[in-house]
Amino acid sequence: MKFKTKLFLTLRSSGAAHCSTNSHWSSHYGDGDARSGRRFRFRFPRPGLNTLSALGAAMADGPVAELLLQRLEAADGGLDSAEVATQLGVEHQAVVGAVKSLQALGEVIEAELRSTKHWELTEEGEEIAREGSHEARVFHSIPAEGLAQSELMRLPSGKVGFSKAMSNKWIRVDKSAADGPRVFRVVDKVEDEVQRRLQLVQGGQAEELGEKERSELRKRKLLNAVTLKTYWVSKGSAFSTRISKQEAELSPEMISSGSWRDRPFKSYNFAARGVLPDSGHLHPLLKVRSQFRQIFLEMGFTEMPTDNFIESSFWNFDALFQPQQHPARDQHDTFFLQDPAEALQLPMDYVQRVKRTHSQGGYGSQGYKYNWKLDEARKNLLRTHTTAASARALYRLAQKKPFTPAKYFSIDRVFRNETLDATHLAEFHQIEGVVADHGLTLGHLMGVLREFFSKLGLTQLRFKPAYNPYTEPSMEVFSYHQGLKKWVEVGNSGIFRPEMLLPMGLPENVSVIAWGLSLERPTMIKYGINNIRELVGHKVNLQMVYDSPLCRLDTEPKTPQTQAA
Repeated sequence: MKFKTKLFLTLRSSGAAHCSTNSHWSSHYGDGDARSGRRFRFRFPRPGLNTLSALGAAMADGPVAELLLQRLEAADGGLDSAEVATQLGVEHQAVVGAVKSLQALGEVIEAELRSTKHWELTEEGEEIAREGSHEARVFHSIPAEGLAQSELMRLPSGKVGFSKAMSNKWIRVDKSAADGPRVFRVVDKVEDEVQRRLQLVQGGQAEELGEKERSELRKRKLLNAVTLKTYWVSKGSAFSTRISKQEAELSPEMISSGSWRDRPFKSYNFAARGVLPDSGHLHPLLKVRSQFRQIFLEMGFTEMPTDNFIESSFWNFDALFQPQQHPARDQHDTFFLQDPAEALQLPMDYVQRVKRTHSQGGYGSQGYKYNWKLDEARKNLLRTHTTAASARALYRLAQKKPFTPAKYFSIDRVFRNETLDATHLAEFHQIEGVVADHGLTLGHLMGVLREFFSKLGLTQLRFKPAYNPYTEPSMEVFSYHQGLKKWVEVGNSGIFRPEMLLPMGLPENVSVIAWGLSLERPTMIKYGINNIRELVGHKVNLQMVYDSPLCRLDTEPKTPQTQAA
């Protein structure tokens, strides 16, 4: 049910104001310019001073506030603000403004906010209450000999009234007429129940209608439920019909004459929030990115260079032991470049080893047994993952003799030919971690993943077997989401295959463990964003960047550690 709410407020109370709490001195000119010798005065800002309440005190000197106090003095108990507005012949908003301004003066009055609900006709509802429903008007416009349907539809109420009258079985259509479909009455007279019900509401008797009848009128947009908020005003402990204005500022004249001793001043509001200073703001995505980067650095990782968005198919696919007929290399999943269409420089000795591994096998593998083509490997594309940068880094590591263990990470943008929706974009960020050392196993990978995700606050992890072309074994990483109350995938991982590592020149006893995840998903979970287009893209609301918290201080209840599968 939709309710229309009327709230008449002009001023906010002193505790709700937003004001500056800076302590510097400022001045302004009064009746003239100090340089011309005319009188001026200084303003001494009071911390938390509510300028809106000062305006309220000025309004309290107005006639509405005075009349309200006079009526309240004669009243037994209290007054309703709506009734006072009717008696005074003024808008209810004017009375509410007087109430708020009197509240700002202290304990002069007490005001209790009350809500009353009533039913109100819409503009169309008032018309129908006056002239009848559309279906009744259509019925009365049809003579005994009938009326052409085309002519009926040209009437002001024709289209709406025709369908309603047909559903009420008041009229029928004869499609066999010589001059086209003709509409005839089925009954001699009708009772316009819609008009009758609206007239009841108009007369203040809406309670006589049932919920079903009111619901039908609301569906036809003839009736609205209106909530009117009024104040019940009663005398306060310091009630008086004489309004004593509270001073909002201390002037030199008050000090010199000593009159400040006898004047009431507005109290300080130390709870009011000050105006935020203008400063730079980080996008939530950049905040979370910096947090991920700090975690990798704390774990001793080195950041890989990832500044080449354009990559060759060789480094993006072939070097990872991904076959050239793999579906991911199709144009439906990858953005290929037209100019330059091909990469000119590739390490040809390494290319030959990769070609042999794909087409003939080697290093204990049978390969894929297909005709590997260099032209396919030269095709330029927008990289689909940062694992291409990992392949380059591992190839450079293999050229260094003797081998030295290494830990790399990258956080950068990747591109895929995705269908855009609330959770998918054509470009997003990928986070990747790689560890190369002697004798690494799946147990080492699980241990590193637990340490990495625990620094993110994700302590409940599960691992599920998966398949990737360039890792074996492979695992999907799941974490228990307290808000969703279910396990959600947070990353993918695995151990790089020998068919990928050995052609690079890495020693046979060296293993490389790796894992990756997106940057957008944890950011959306952390900041409660449901649509990725609200986080990235041209439709981002910049106010979100200003309002996003610097850090999250909320805590989640501790739950028992769930054993990893």
